[in-house]
Amino acid sequence: MFLTVIGALNEGFLQTLKLFFVTLLGALPLGLVICWGSMTRFYPLRWLCRFVVWVIRGTPLMLQLYIIFFIPGIVMDQSPWPAGESGRFLACAVAFILNYACYFSEIYRGGIQGVPRGQQEAGQVLGMTKVQIFVHVTLLQMIKRIVPPMSNEIITLVKDTSLSRIISLQEVIWAGQAFLKTSHGYSGLLWPLFFTGVYYLVFNGLVTLLLGRLEKKLDYFS
Repeated sequence: MFLTVIGALNEGFLQTLKLFFVTLLGALPLGLVICWGSMTRFYPLRWLCRFVVWVIRGTPLMLQLYIIFFIPGIVMDQSPWPAGESGRFLACAVAFILNYACYFSEIYRGGIQGVPRGQQEAGQVLGMTKVQIFVHVTLLQMIKRIVPPMSNEIITLVKDTSLSRIISLQEVIWAGQAFLKTSHGYSGLLWPLFFTGVYYLVFNGLVTLLLGRLEKKLDYFS
């Protein structure tokens, strides 16, 4: 029985890992794009980006999952998402990427605005272009400043992946909860659900360790 449960939880955890990494790969660059949009001098784009960030940060991720997964199908009379597990995963990925990109964009914005203006002016005096100033002066210092808040968001992302079960994505908690009902011939088993906490603890521990090492490597900016 134990091996059966662990096998099912491992399958669910692979789905959790997949959602985690896909979210990071999409949200990190998209967050920078939204950040640039929210800081541009083109005010229509600036206020549009800030409005989107305000809406996404002001509403629960669970509600956003429901809206992204169900509303397009209601409006268009046919769901745009593929059938089955792949469709649910794609909808989750879109919701998570959009949600975390908005949070990341505010962290980016705080990091950029925290770099002393005088250093950017010094770059202009040296004849550097705006792109060169951003890459060689602003970006590296911004990374140092944003690592702690980004670490908190990434750790939160590990746990937030469990919300994907509300649209029946078969992640690790969904797999553990299935043994409460009927799964692999077993029912009424409570311990698999609680055992999923071990997966999150170990994964979060590894993420925390890696981010801690990254922060130490950036100490030379102190």
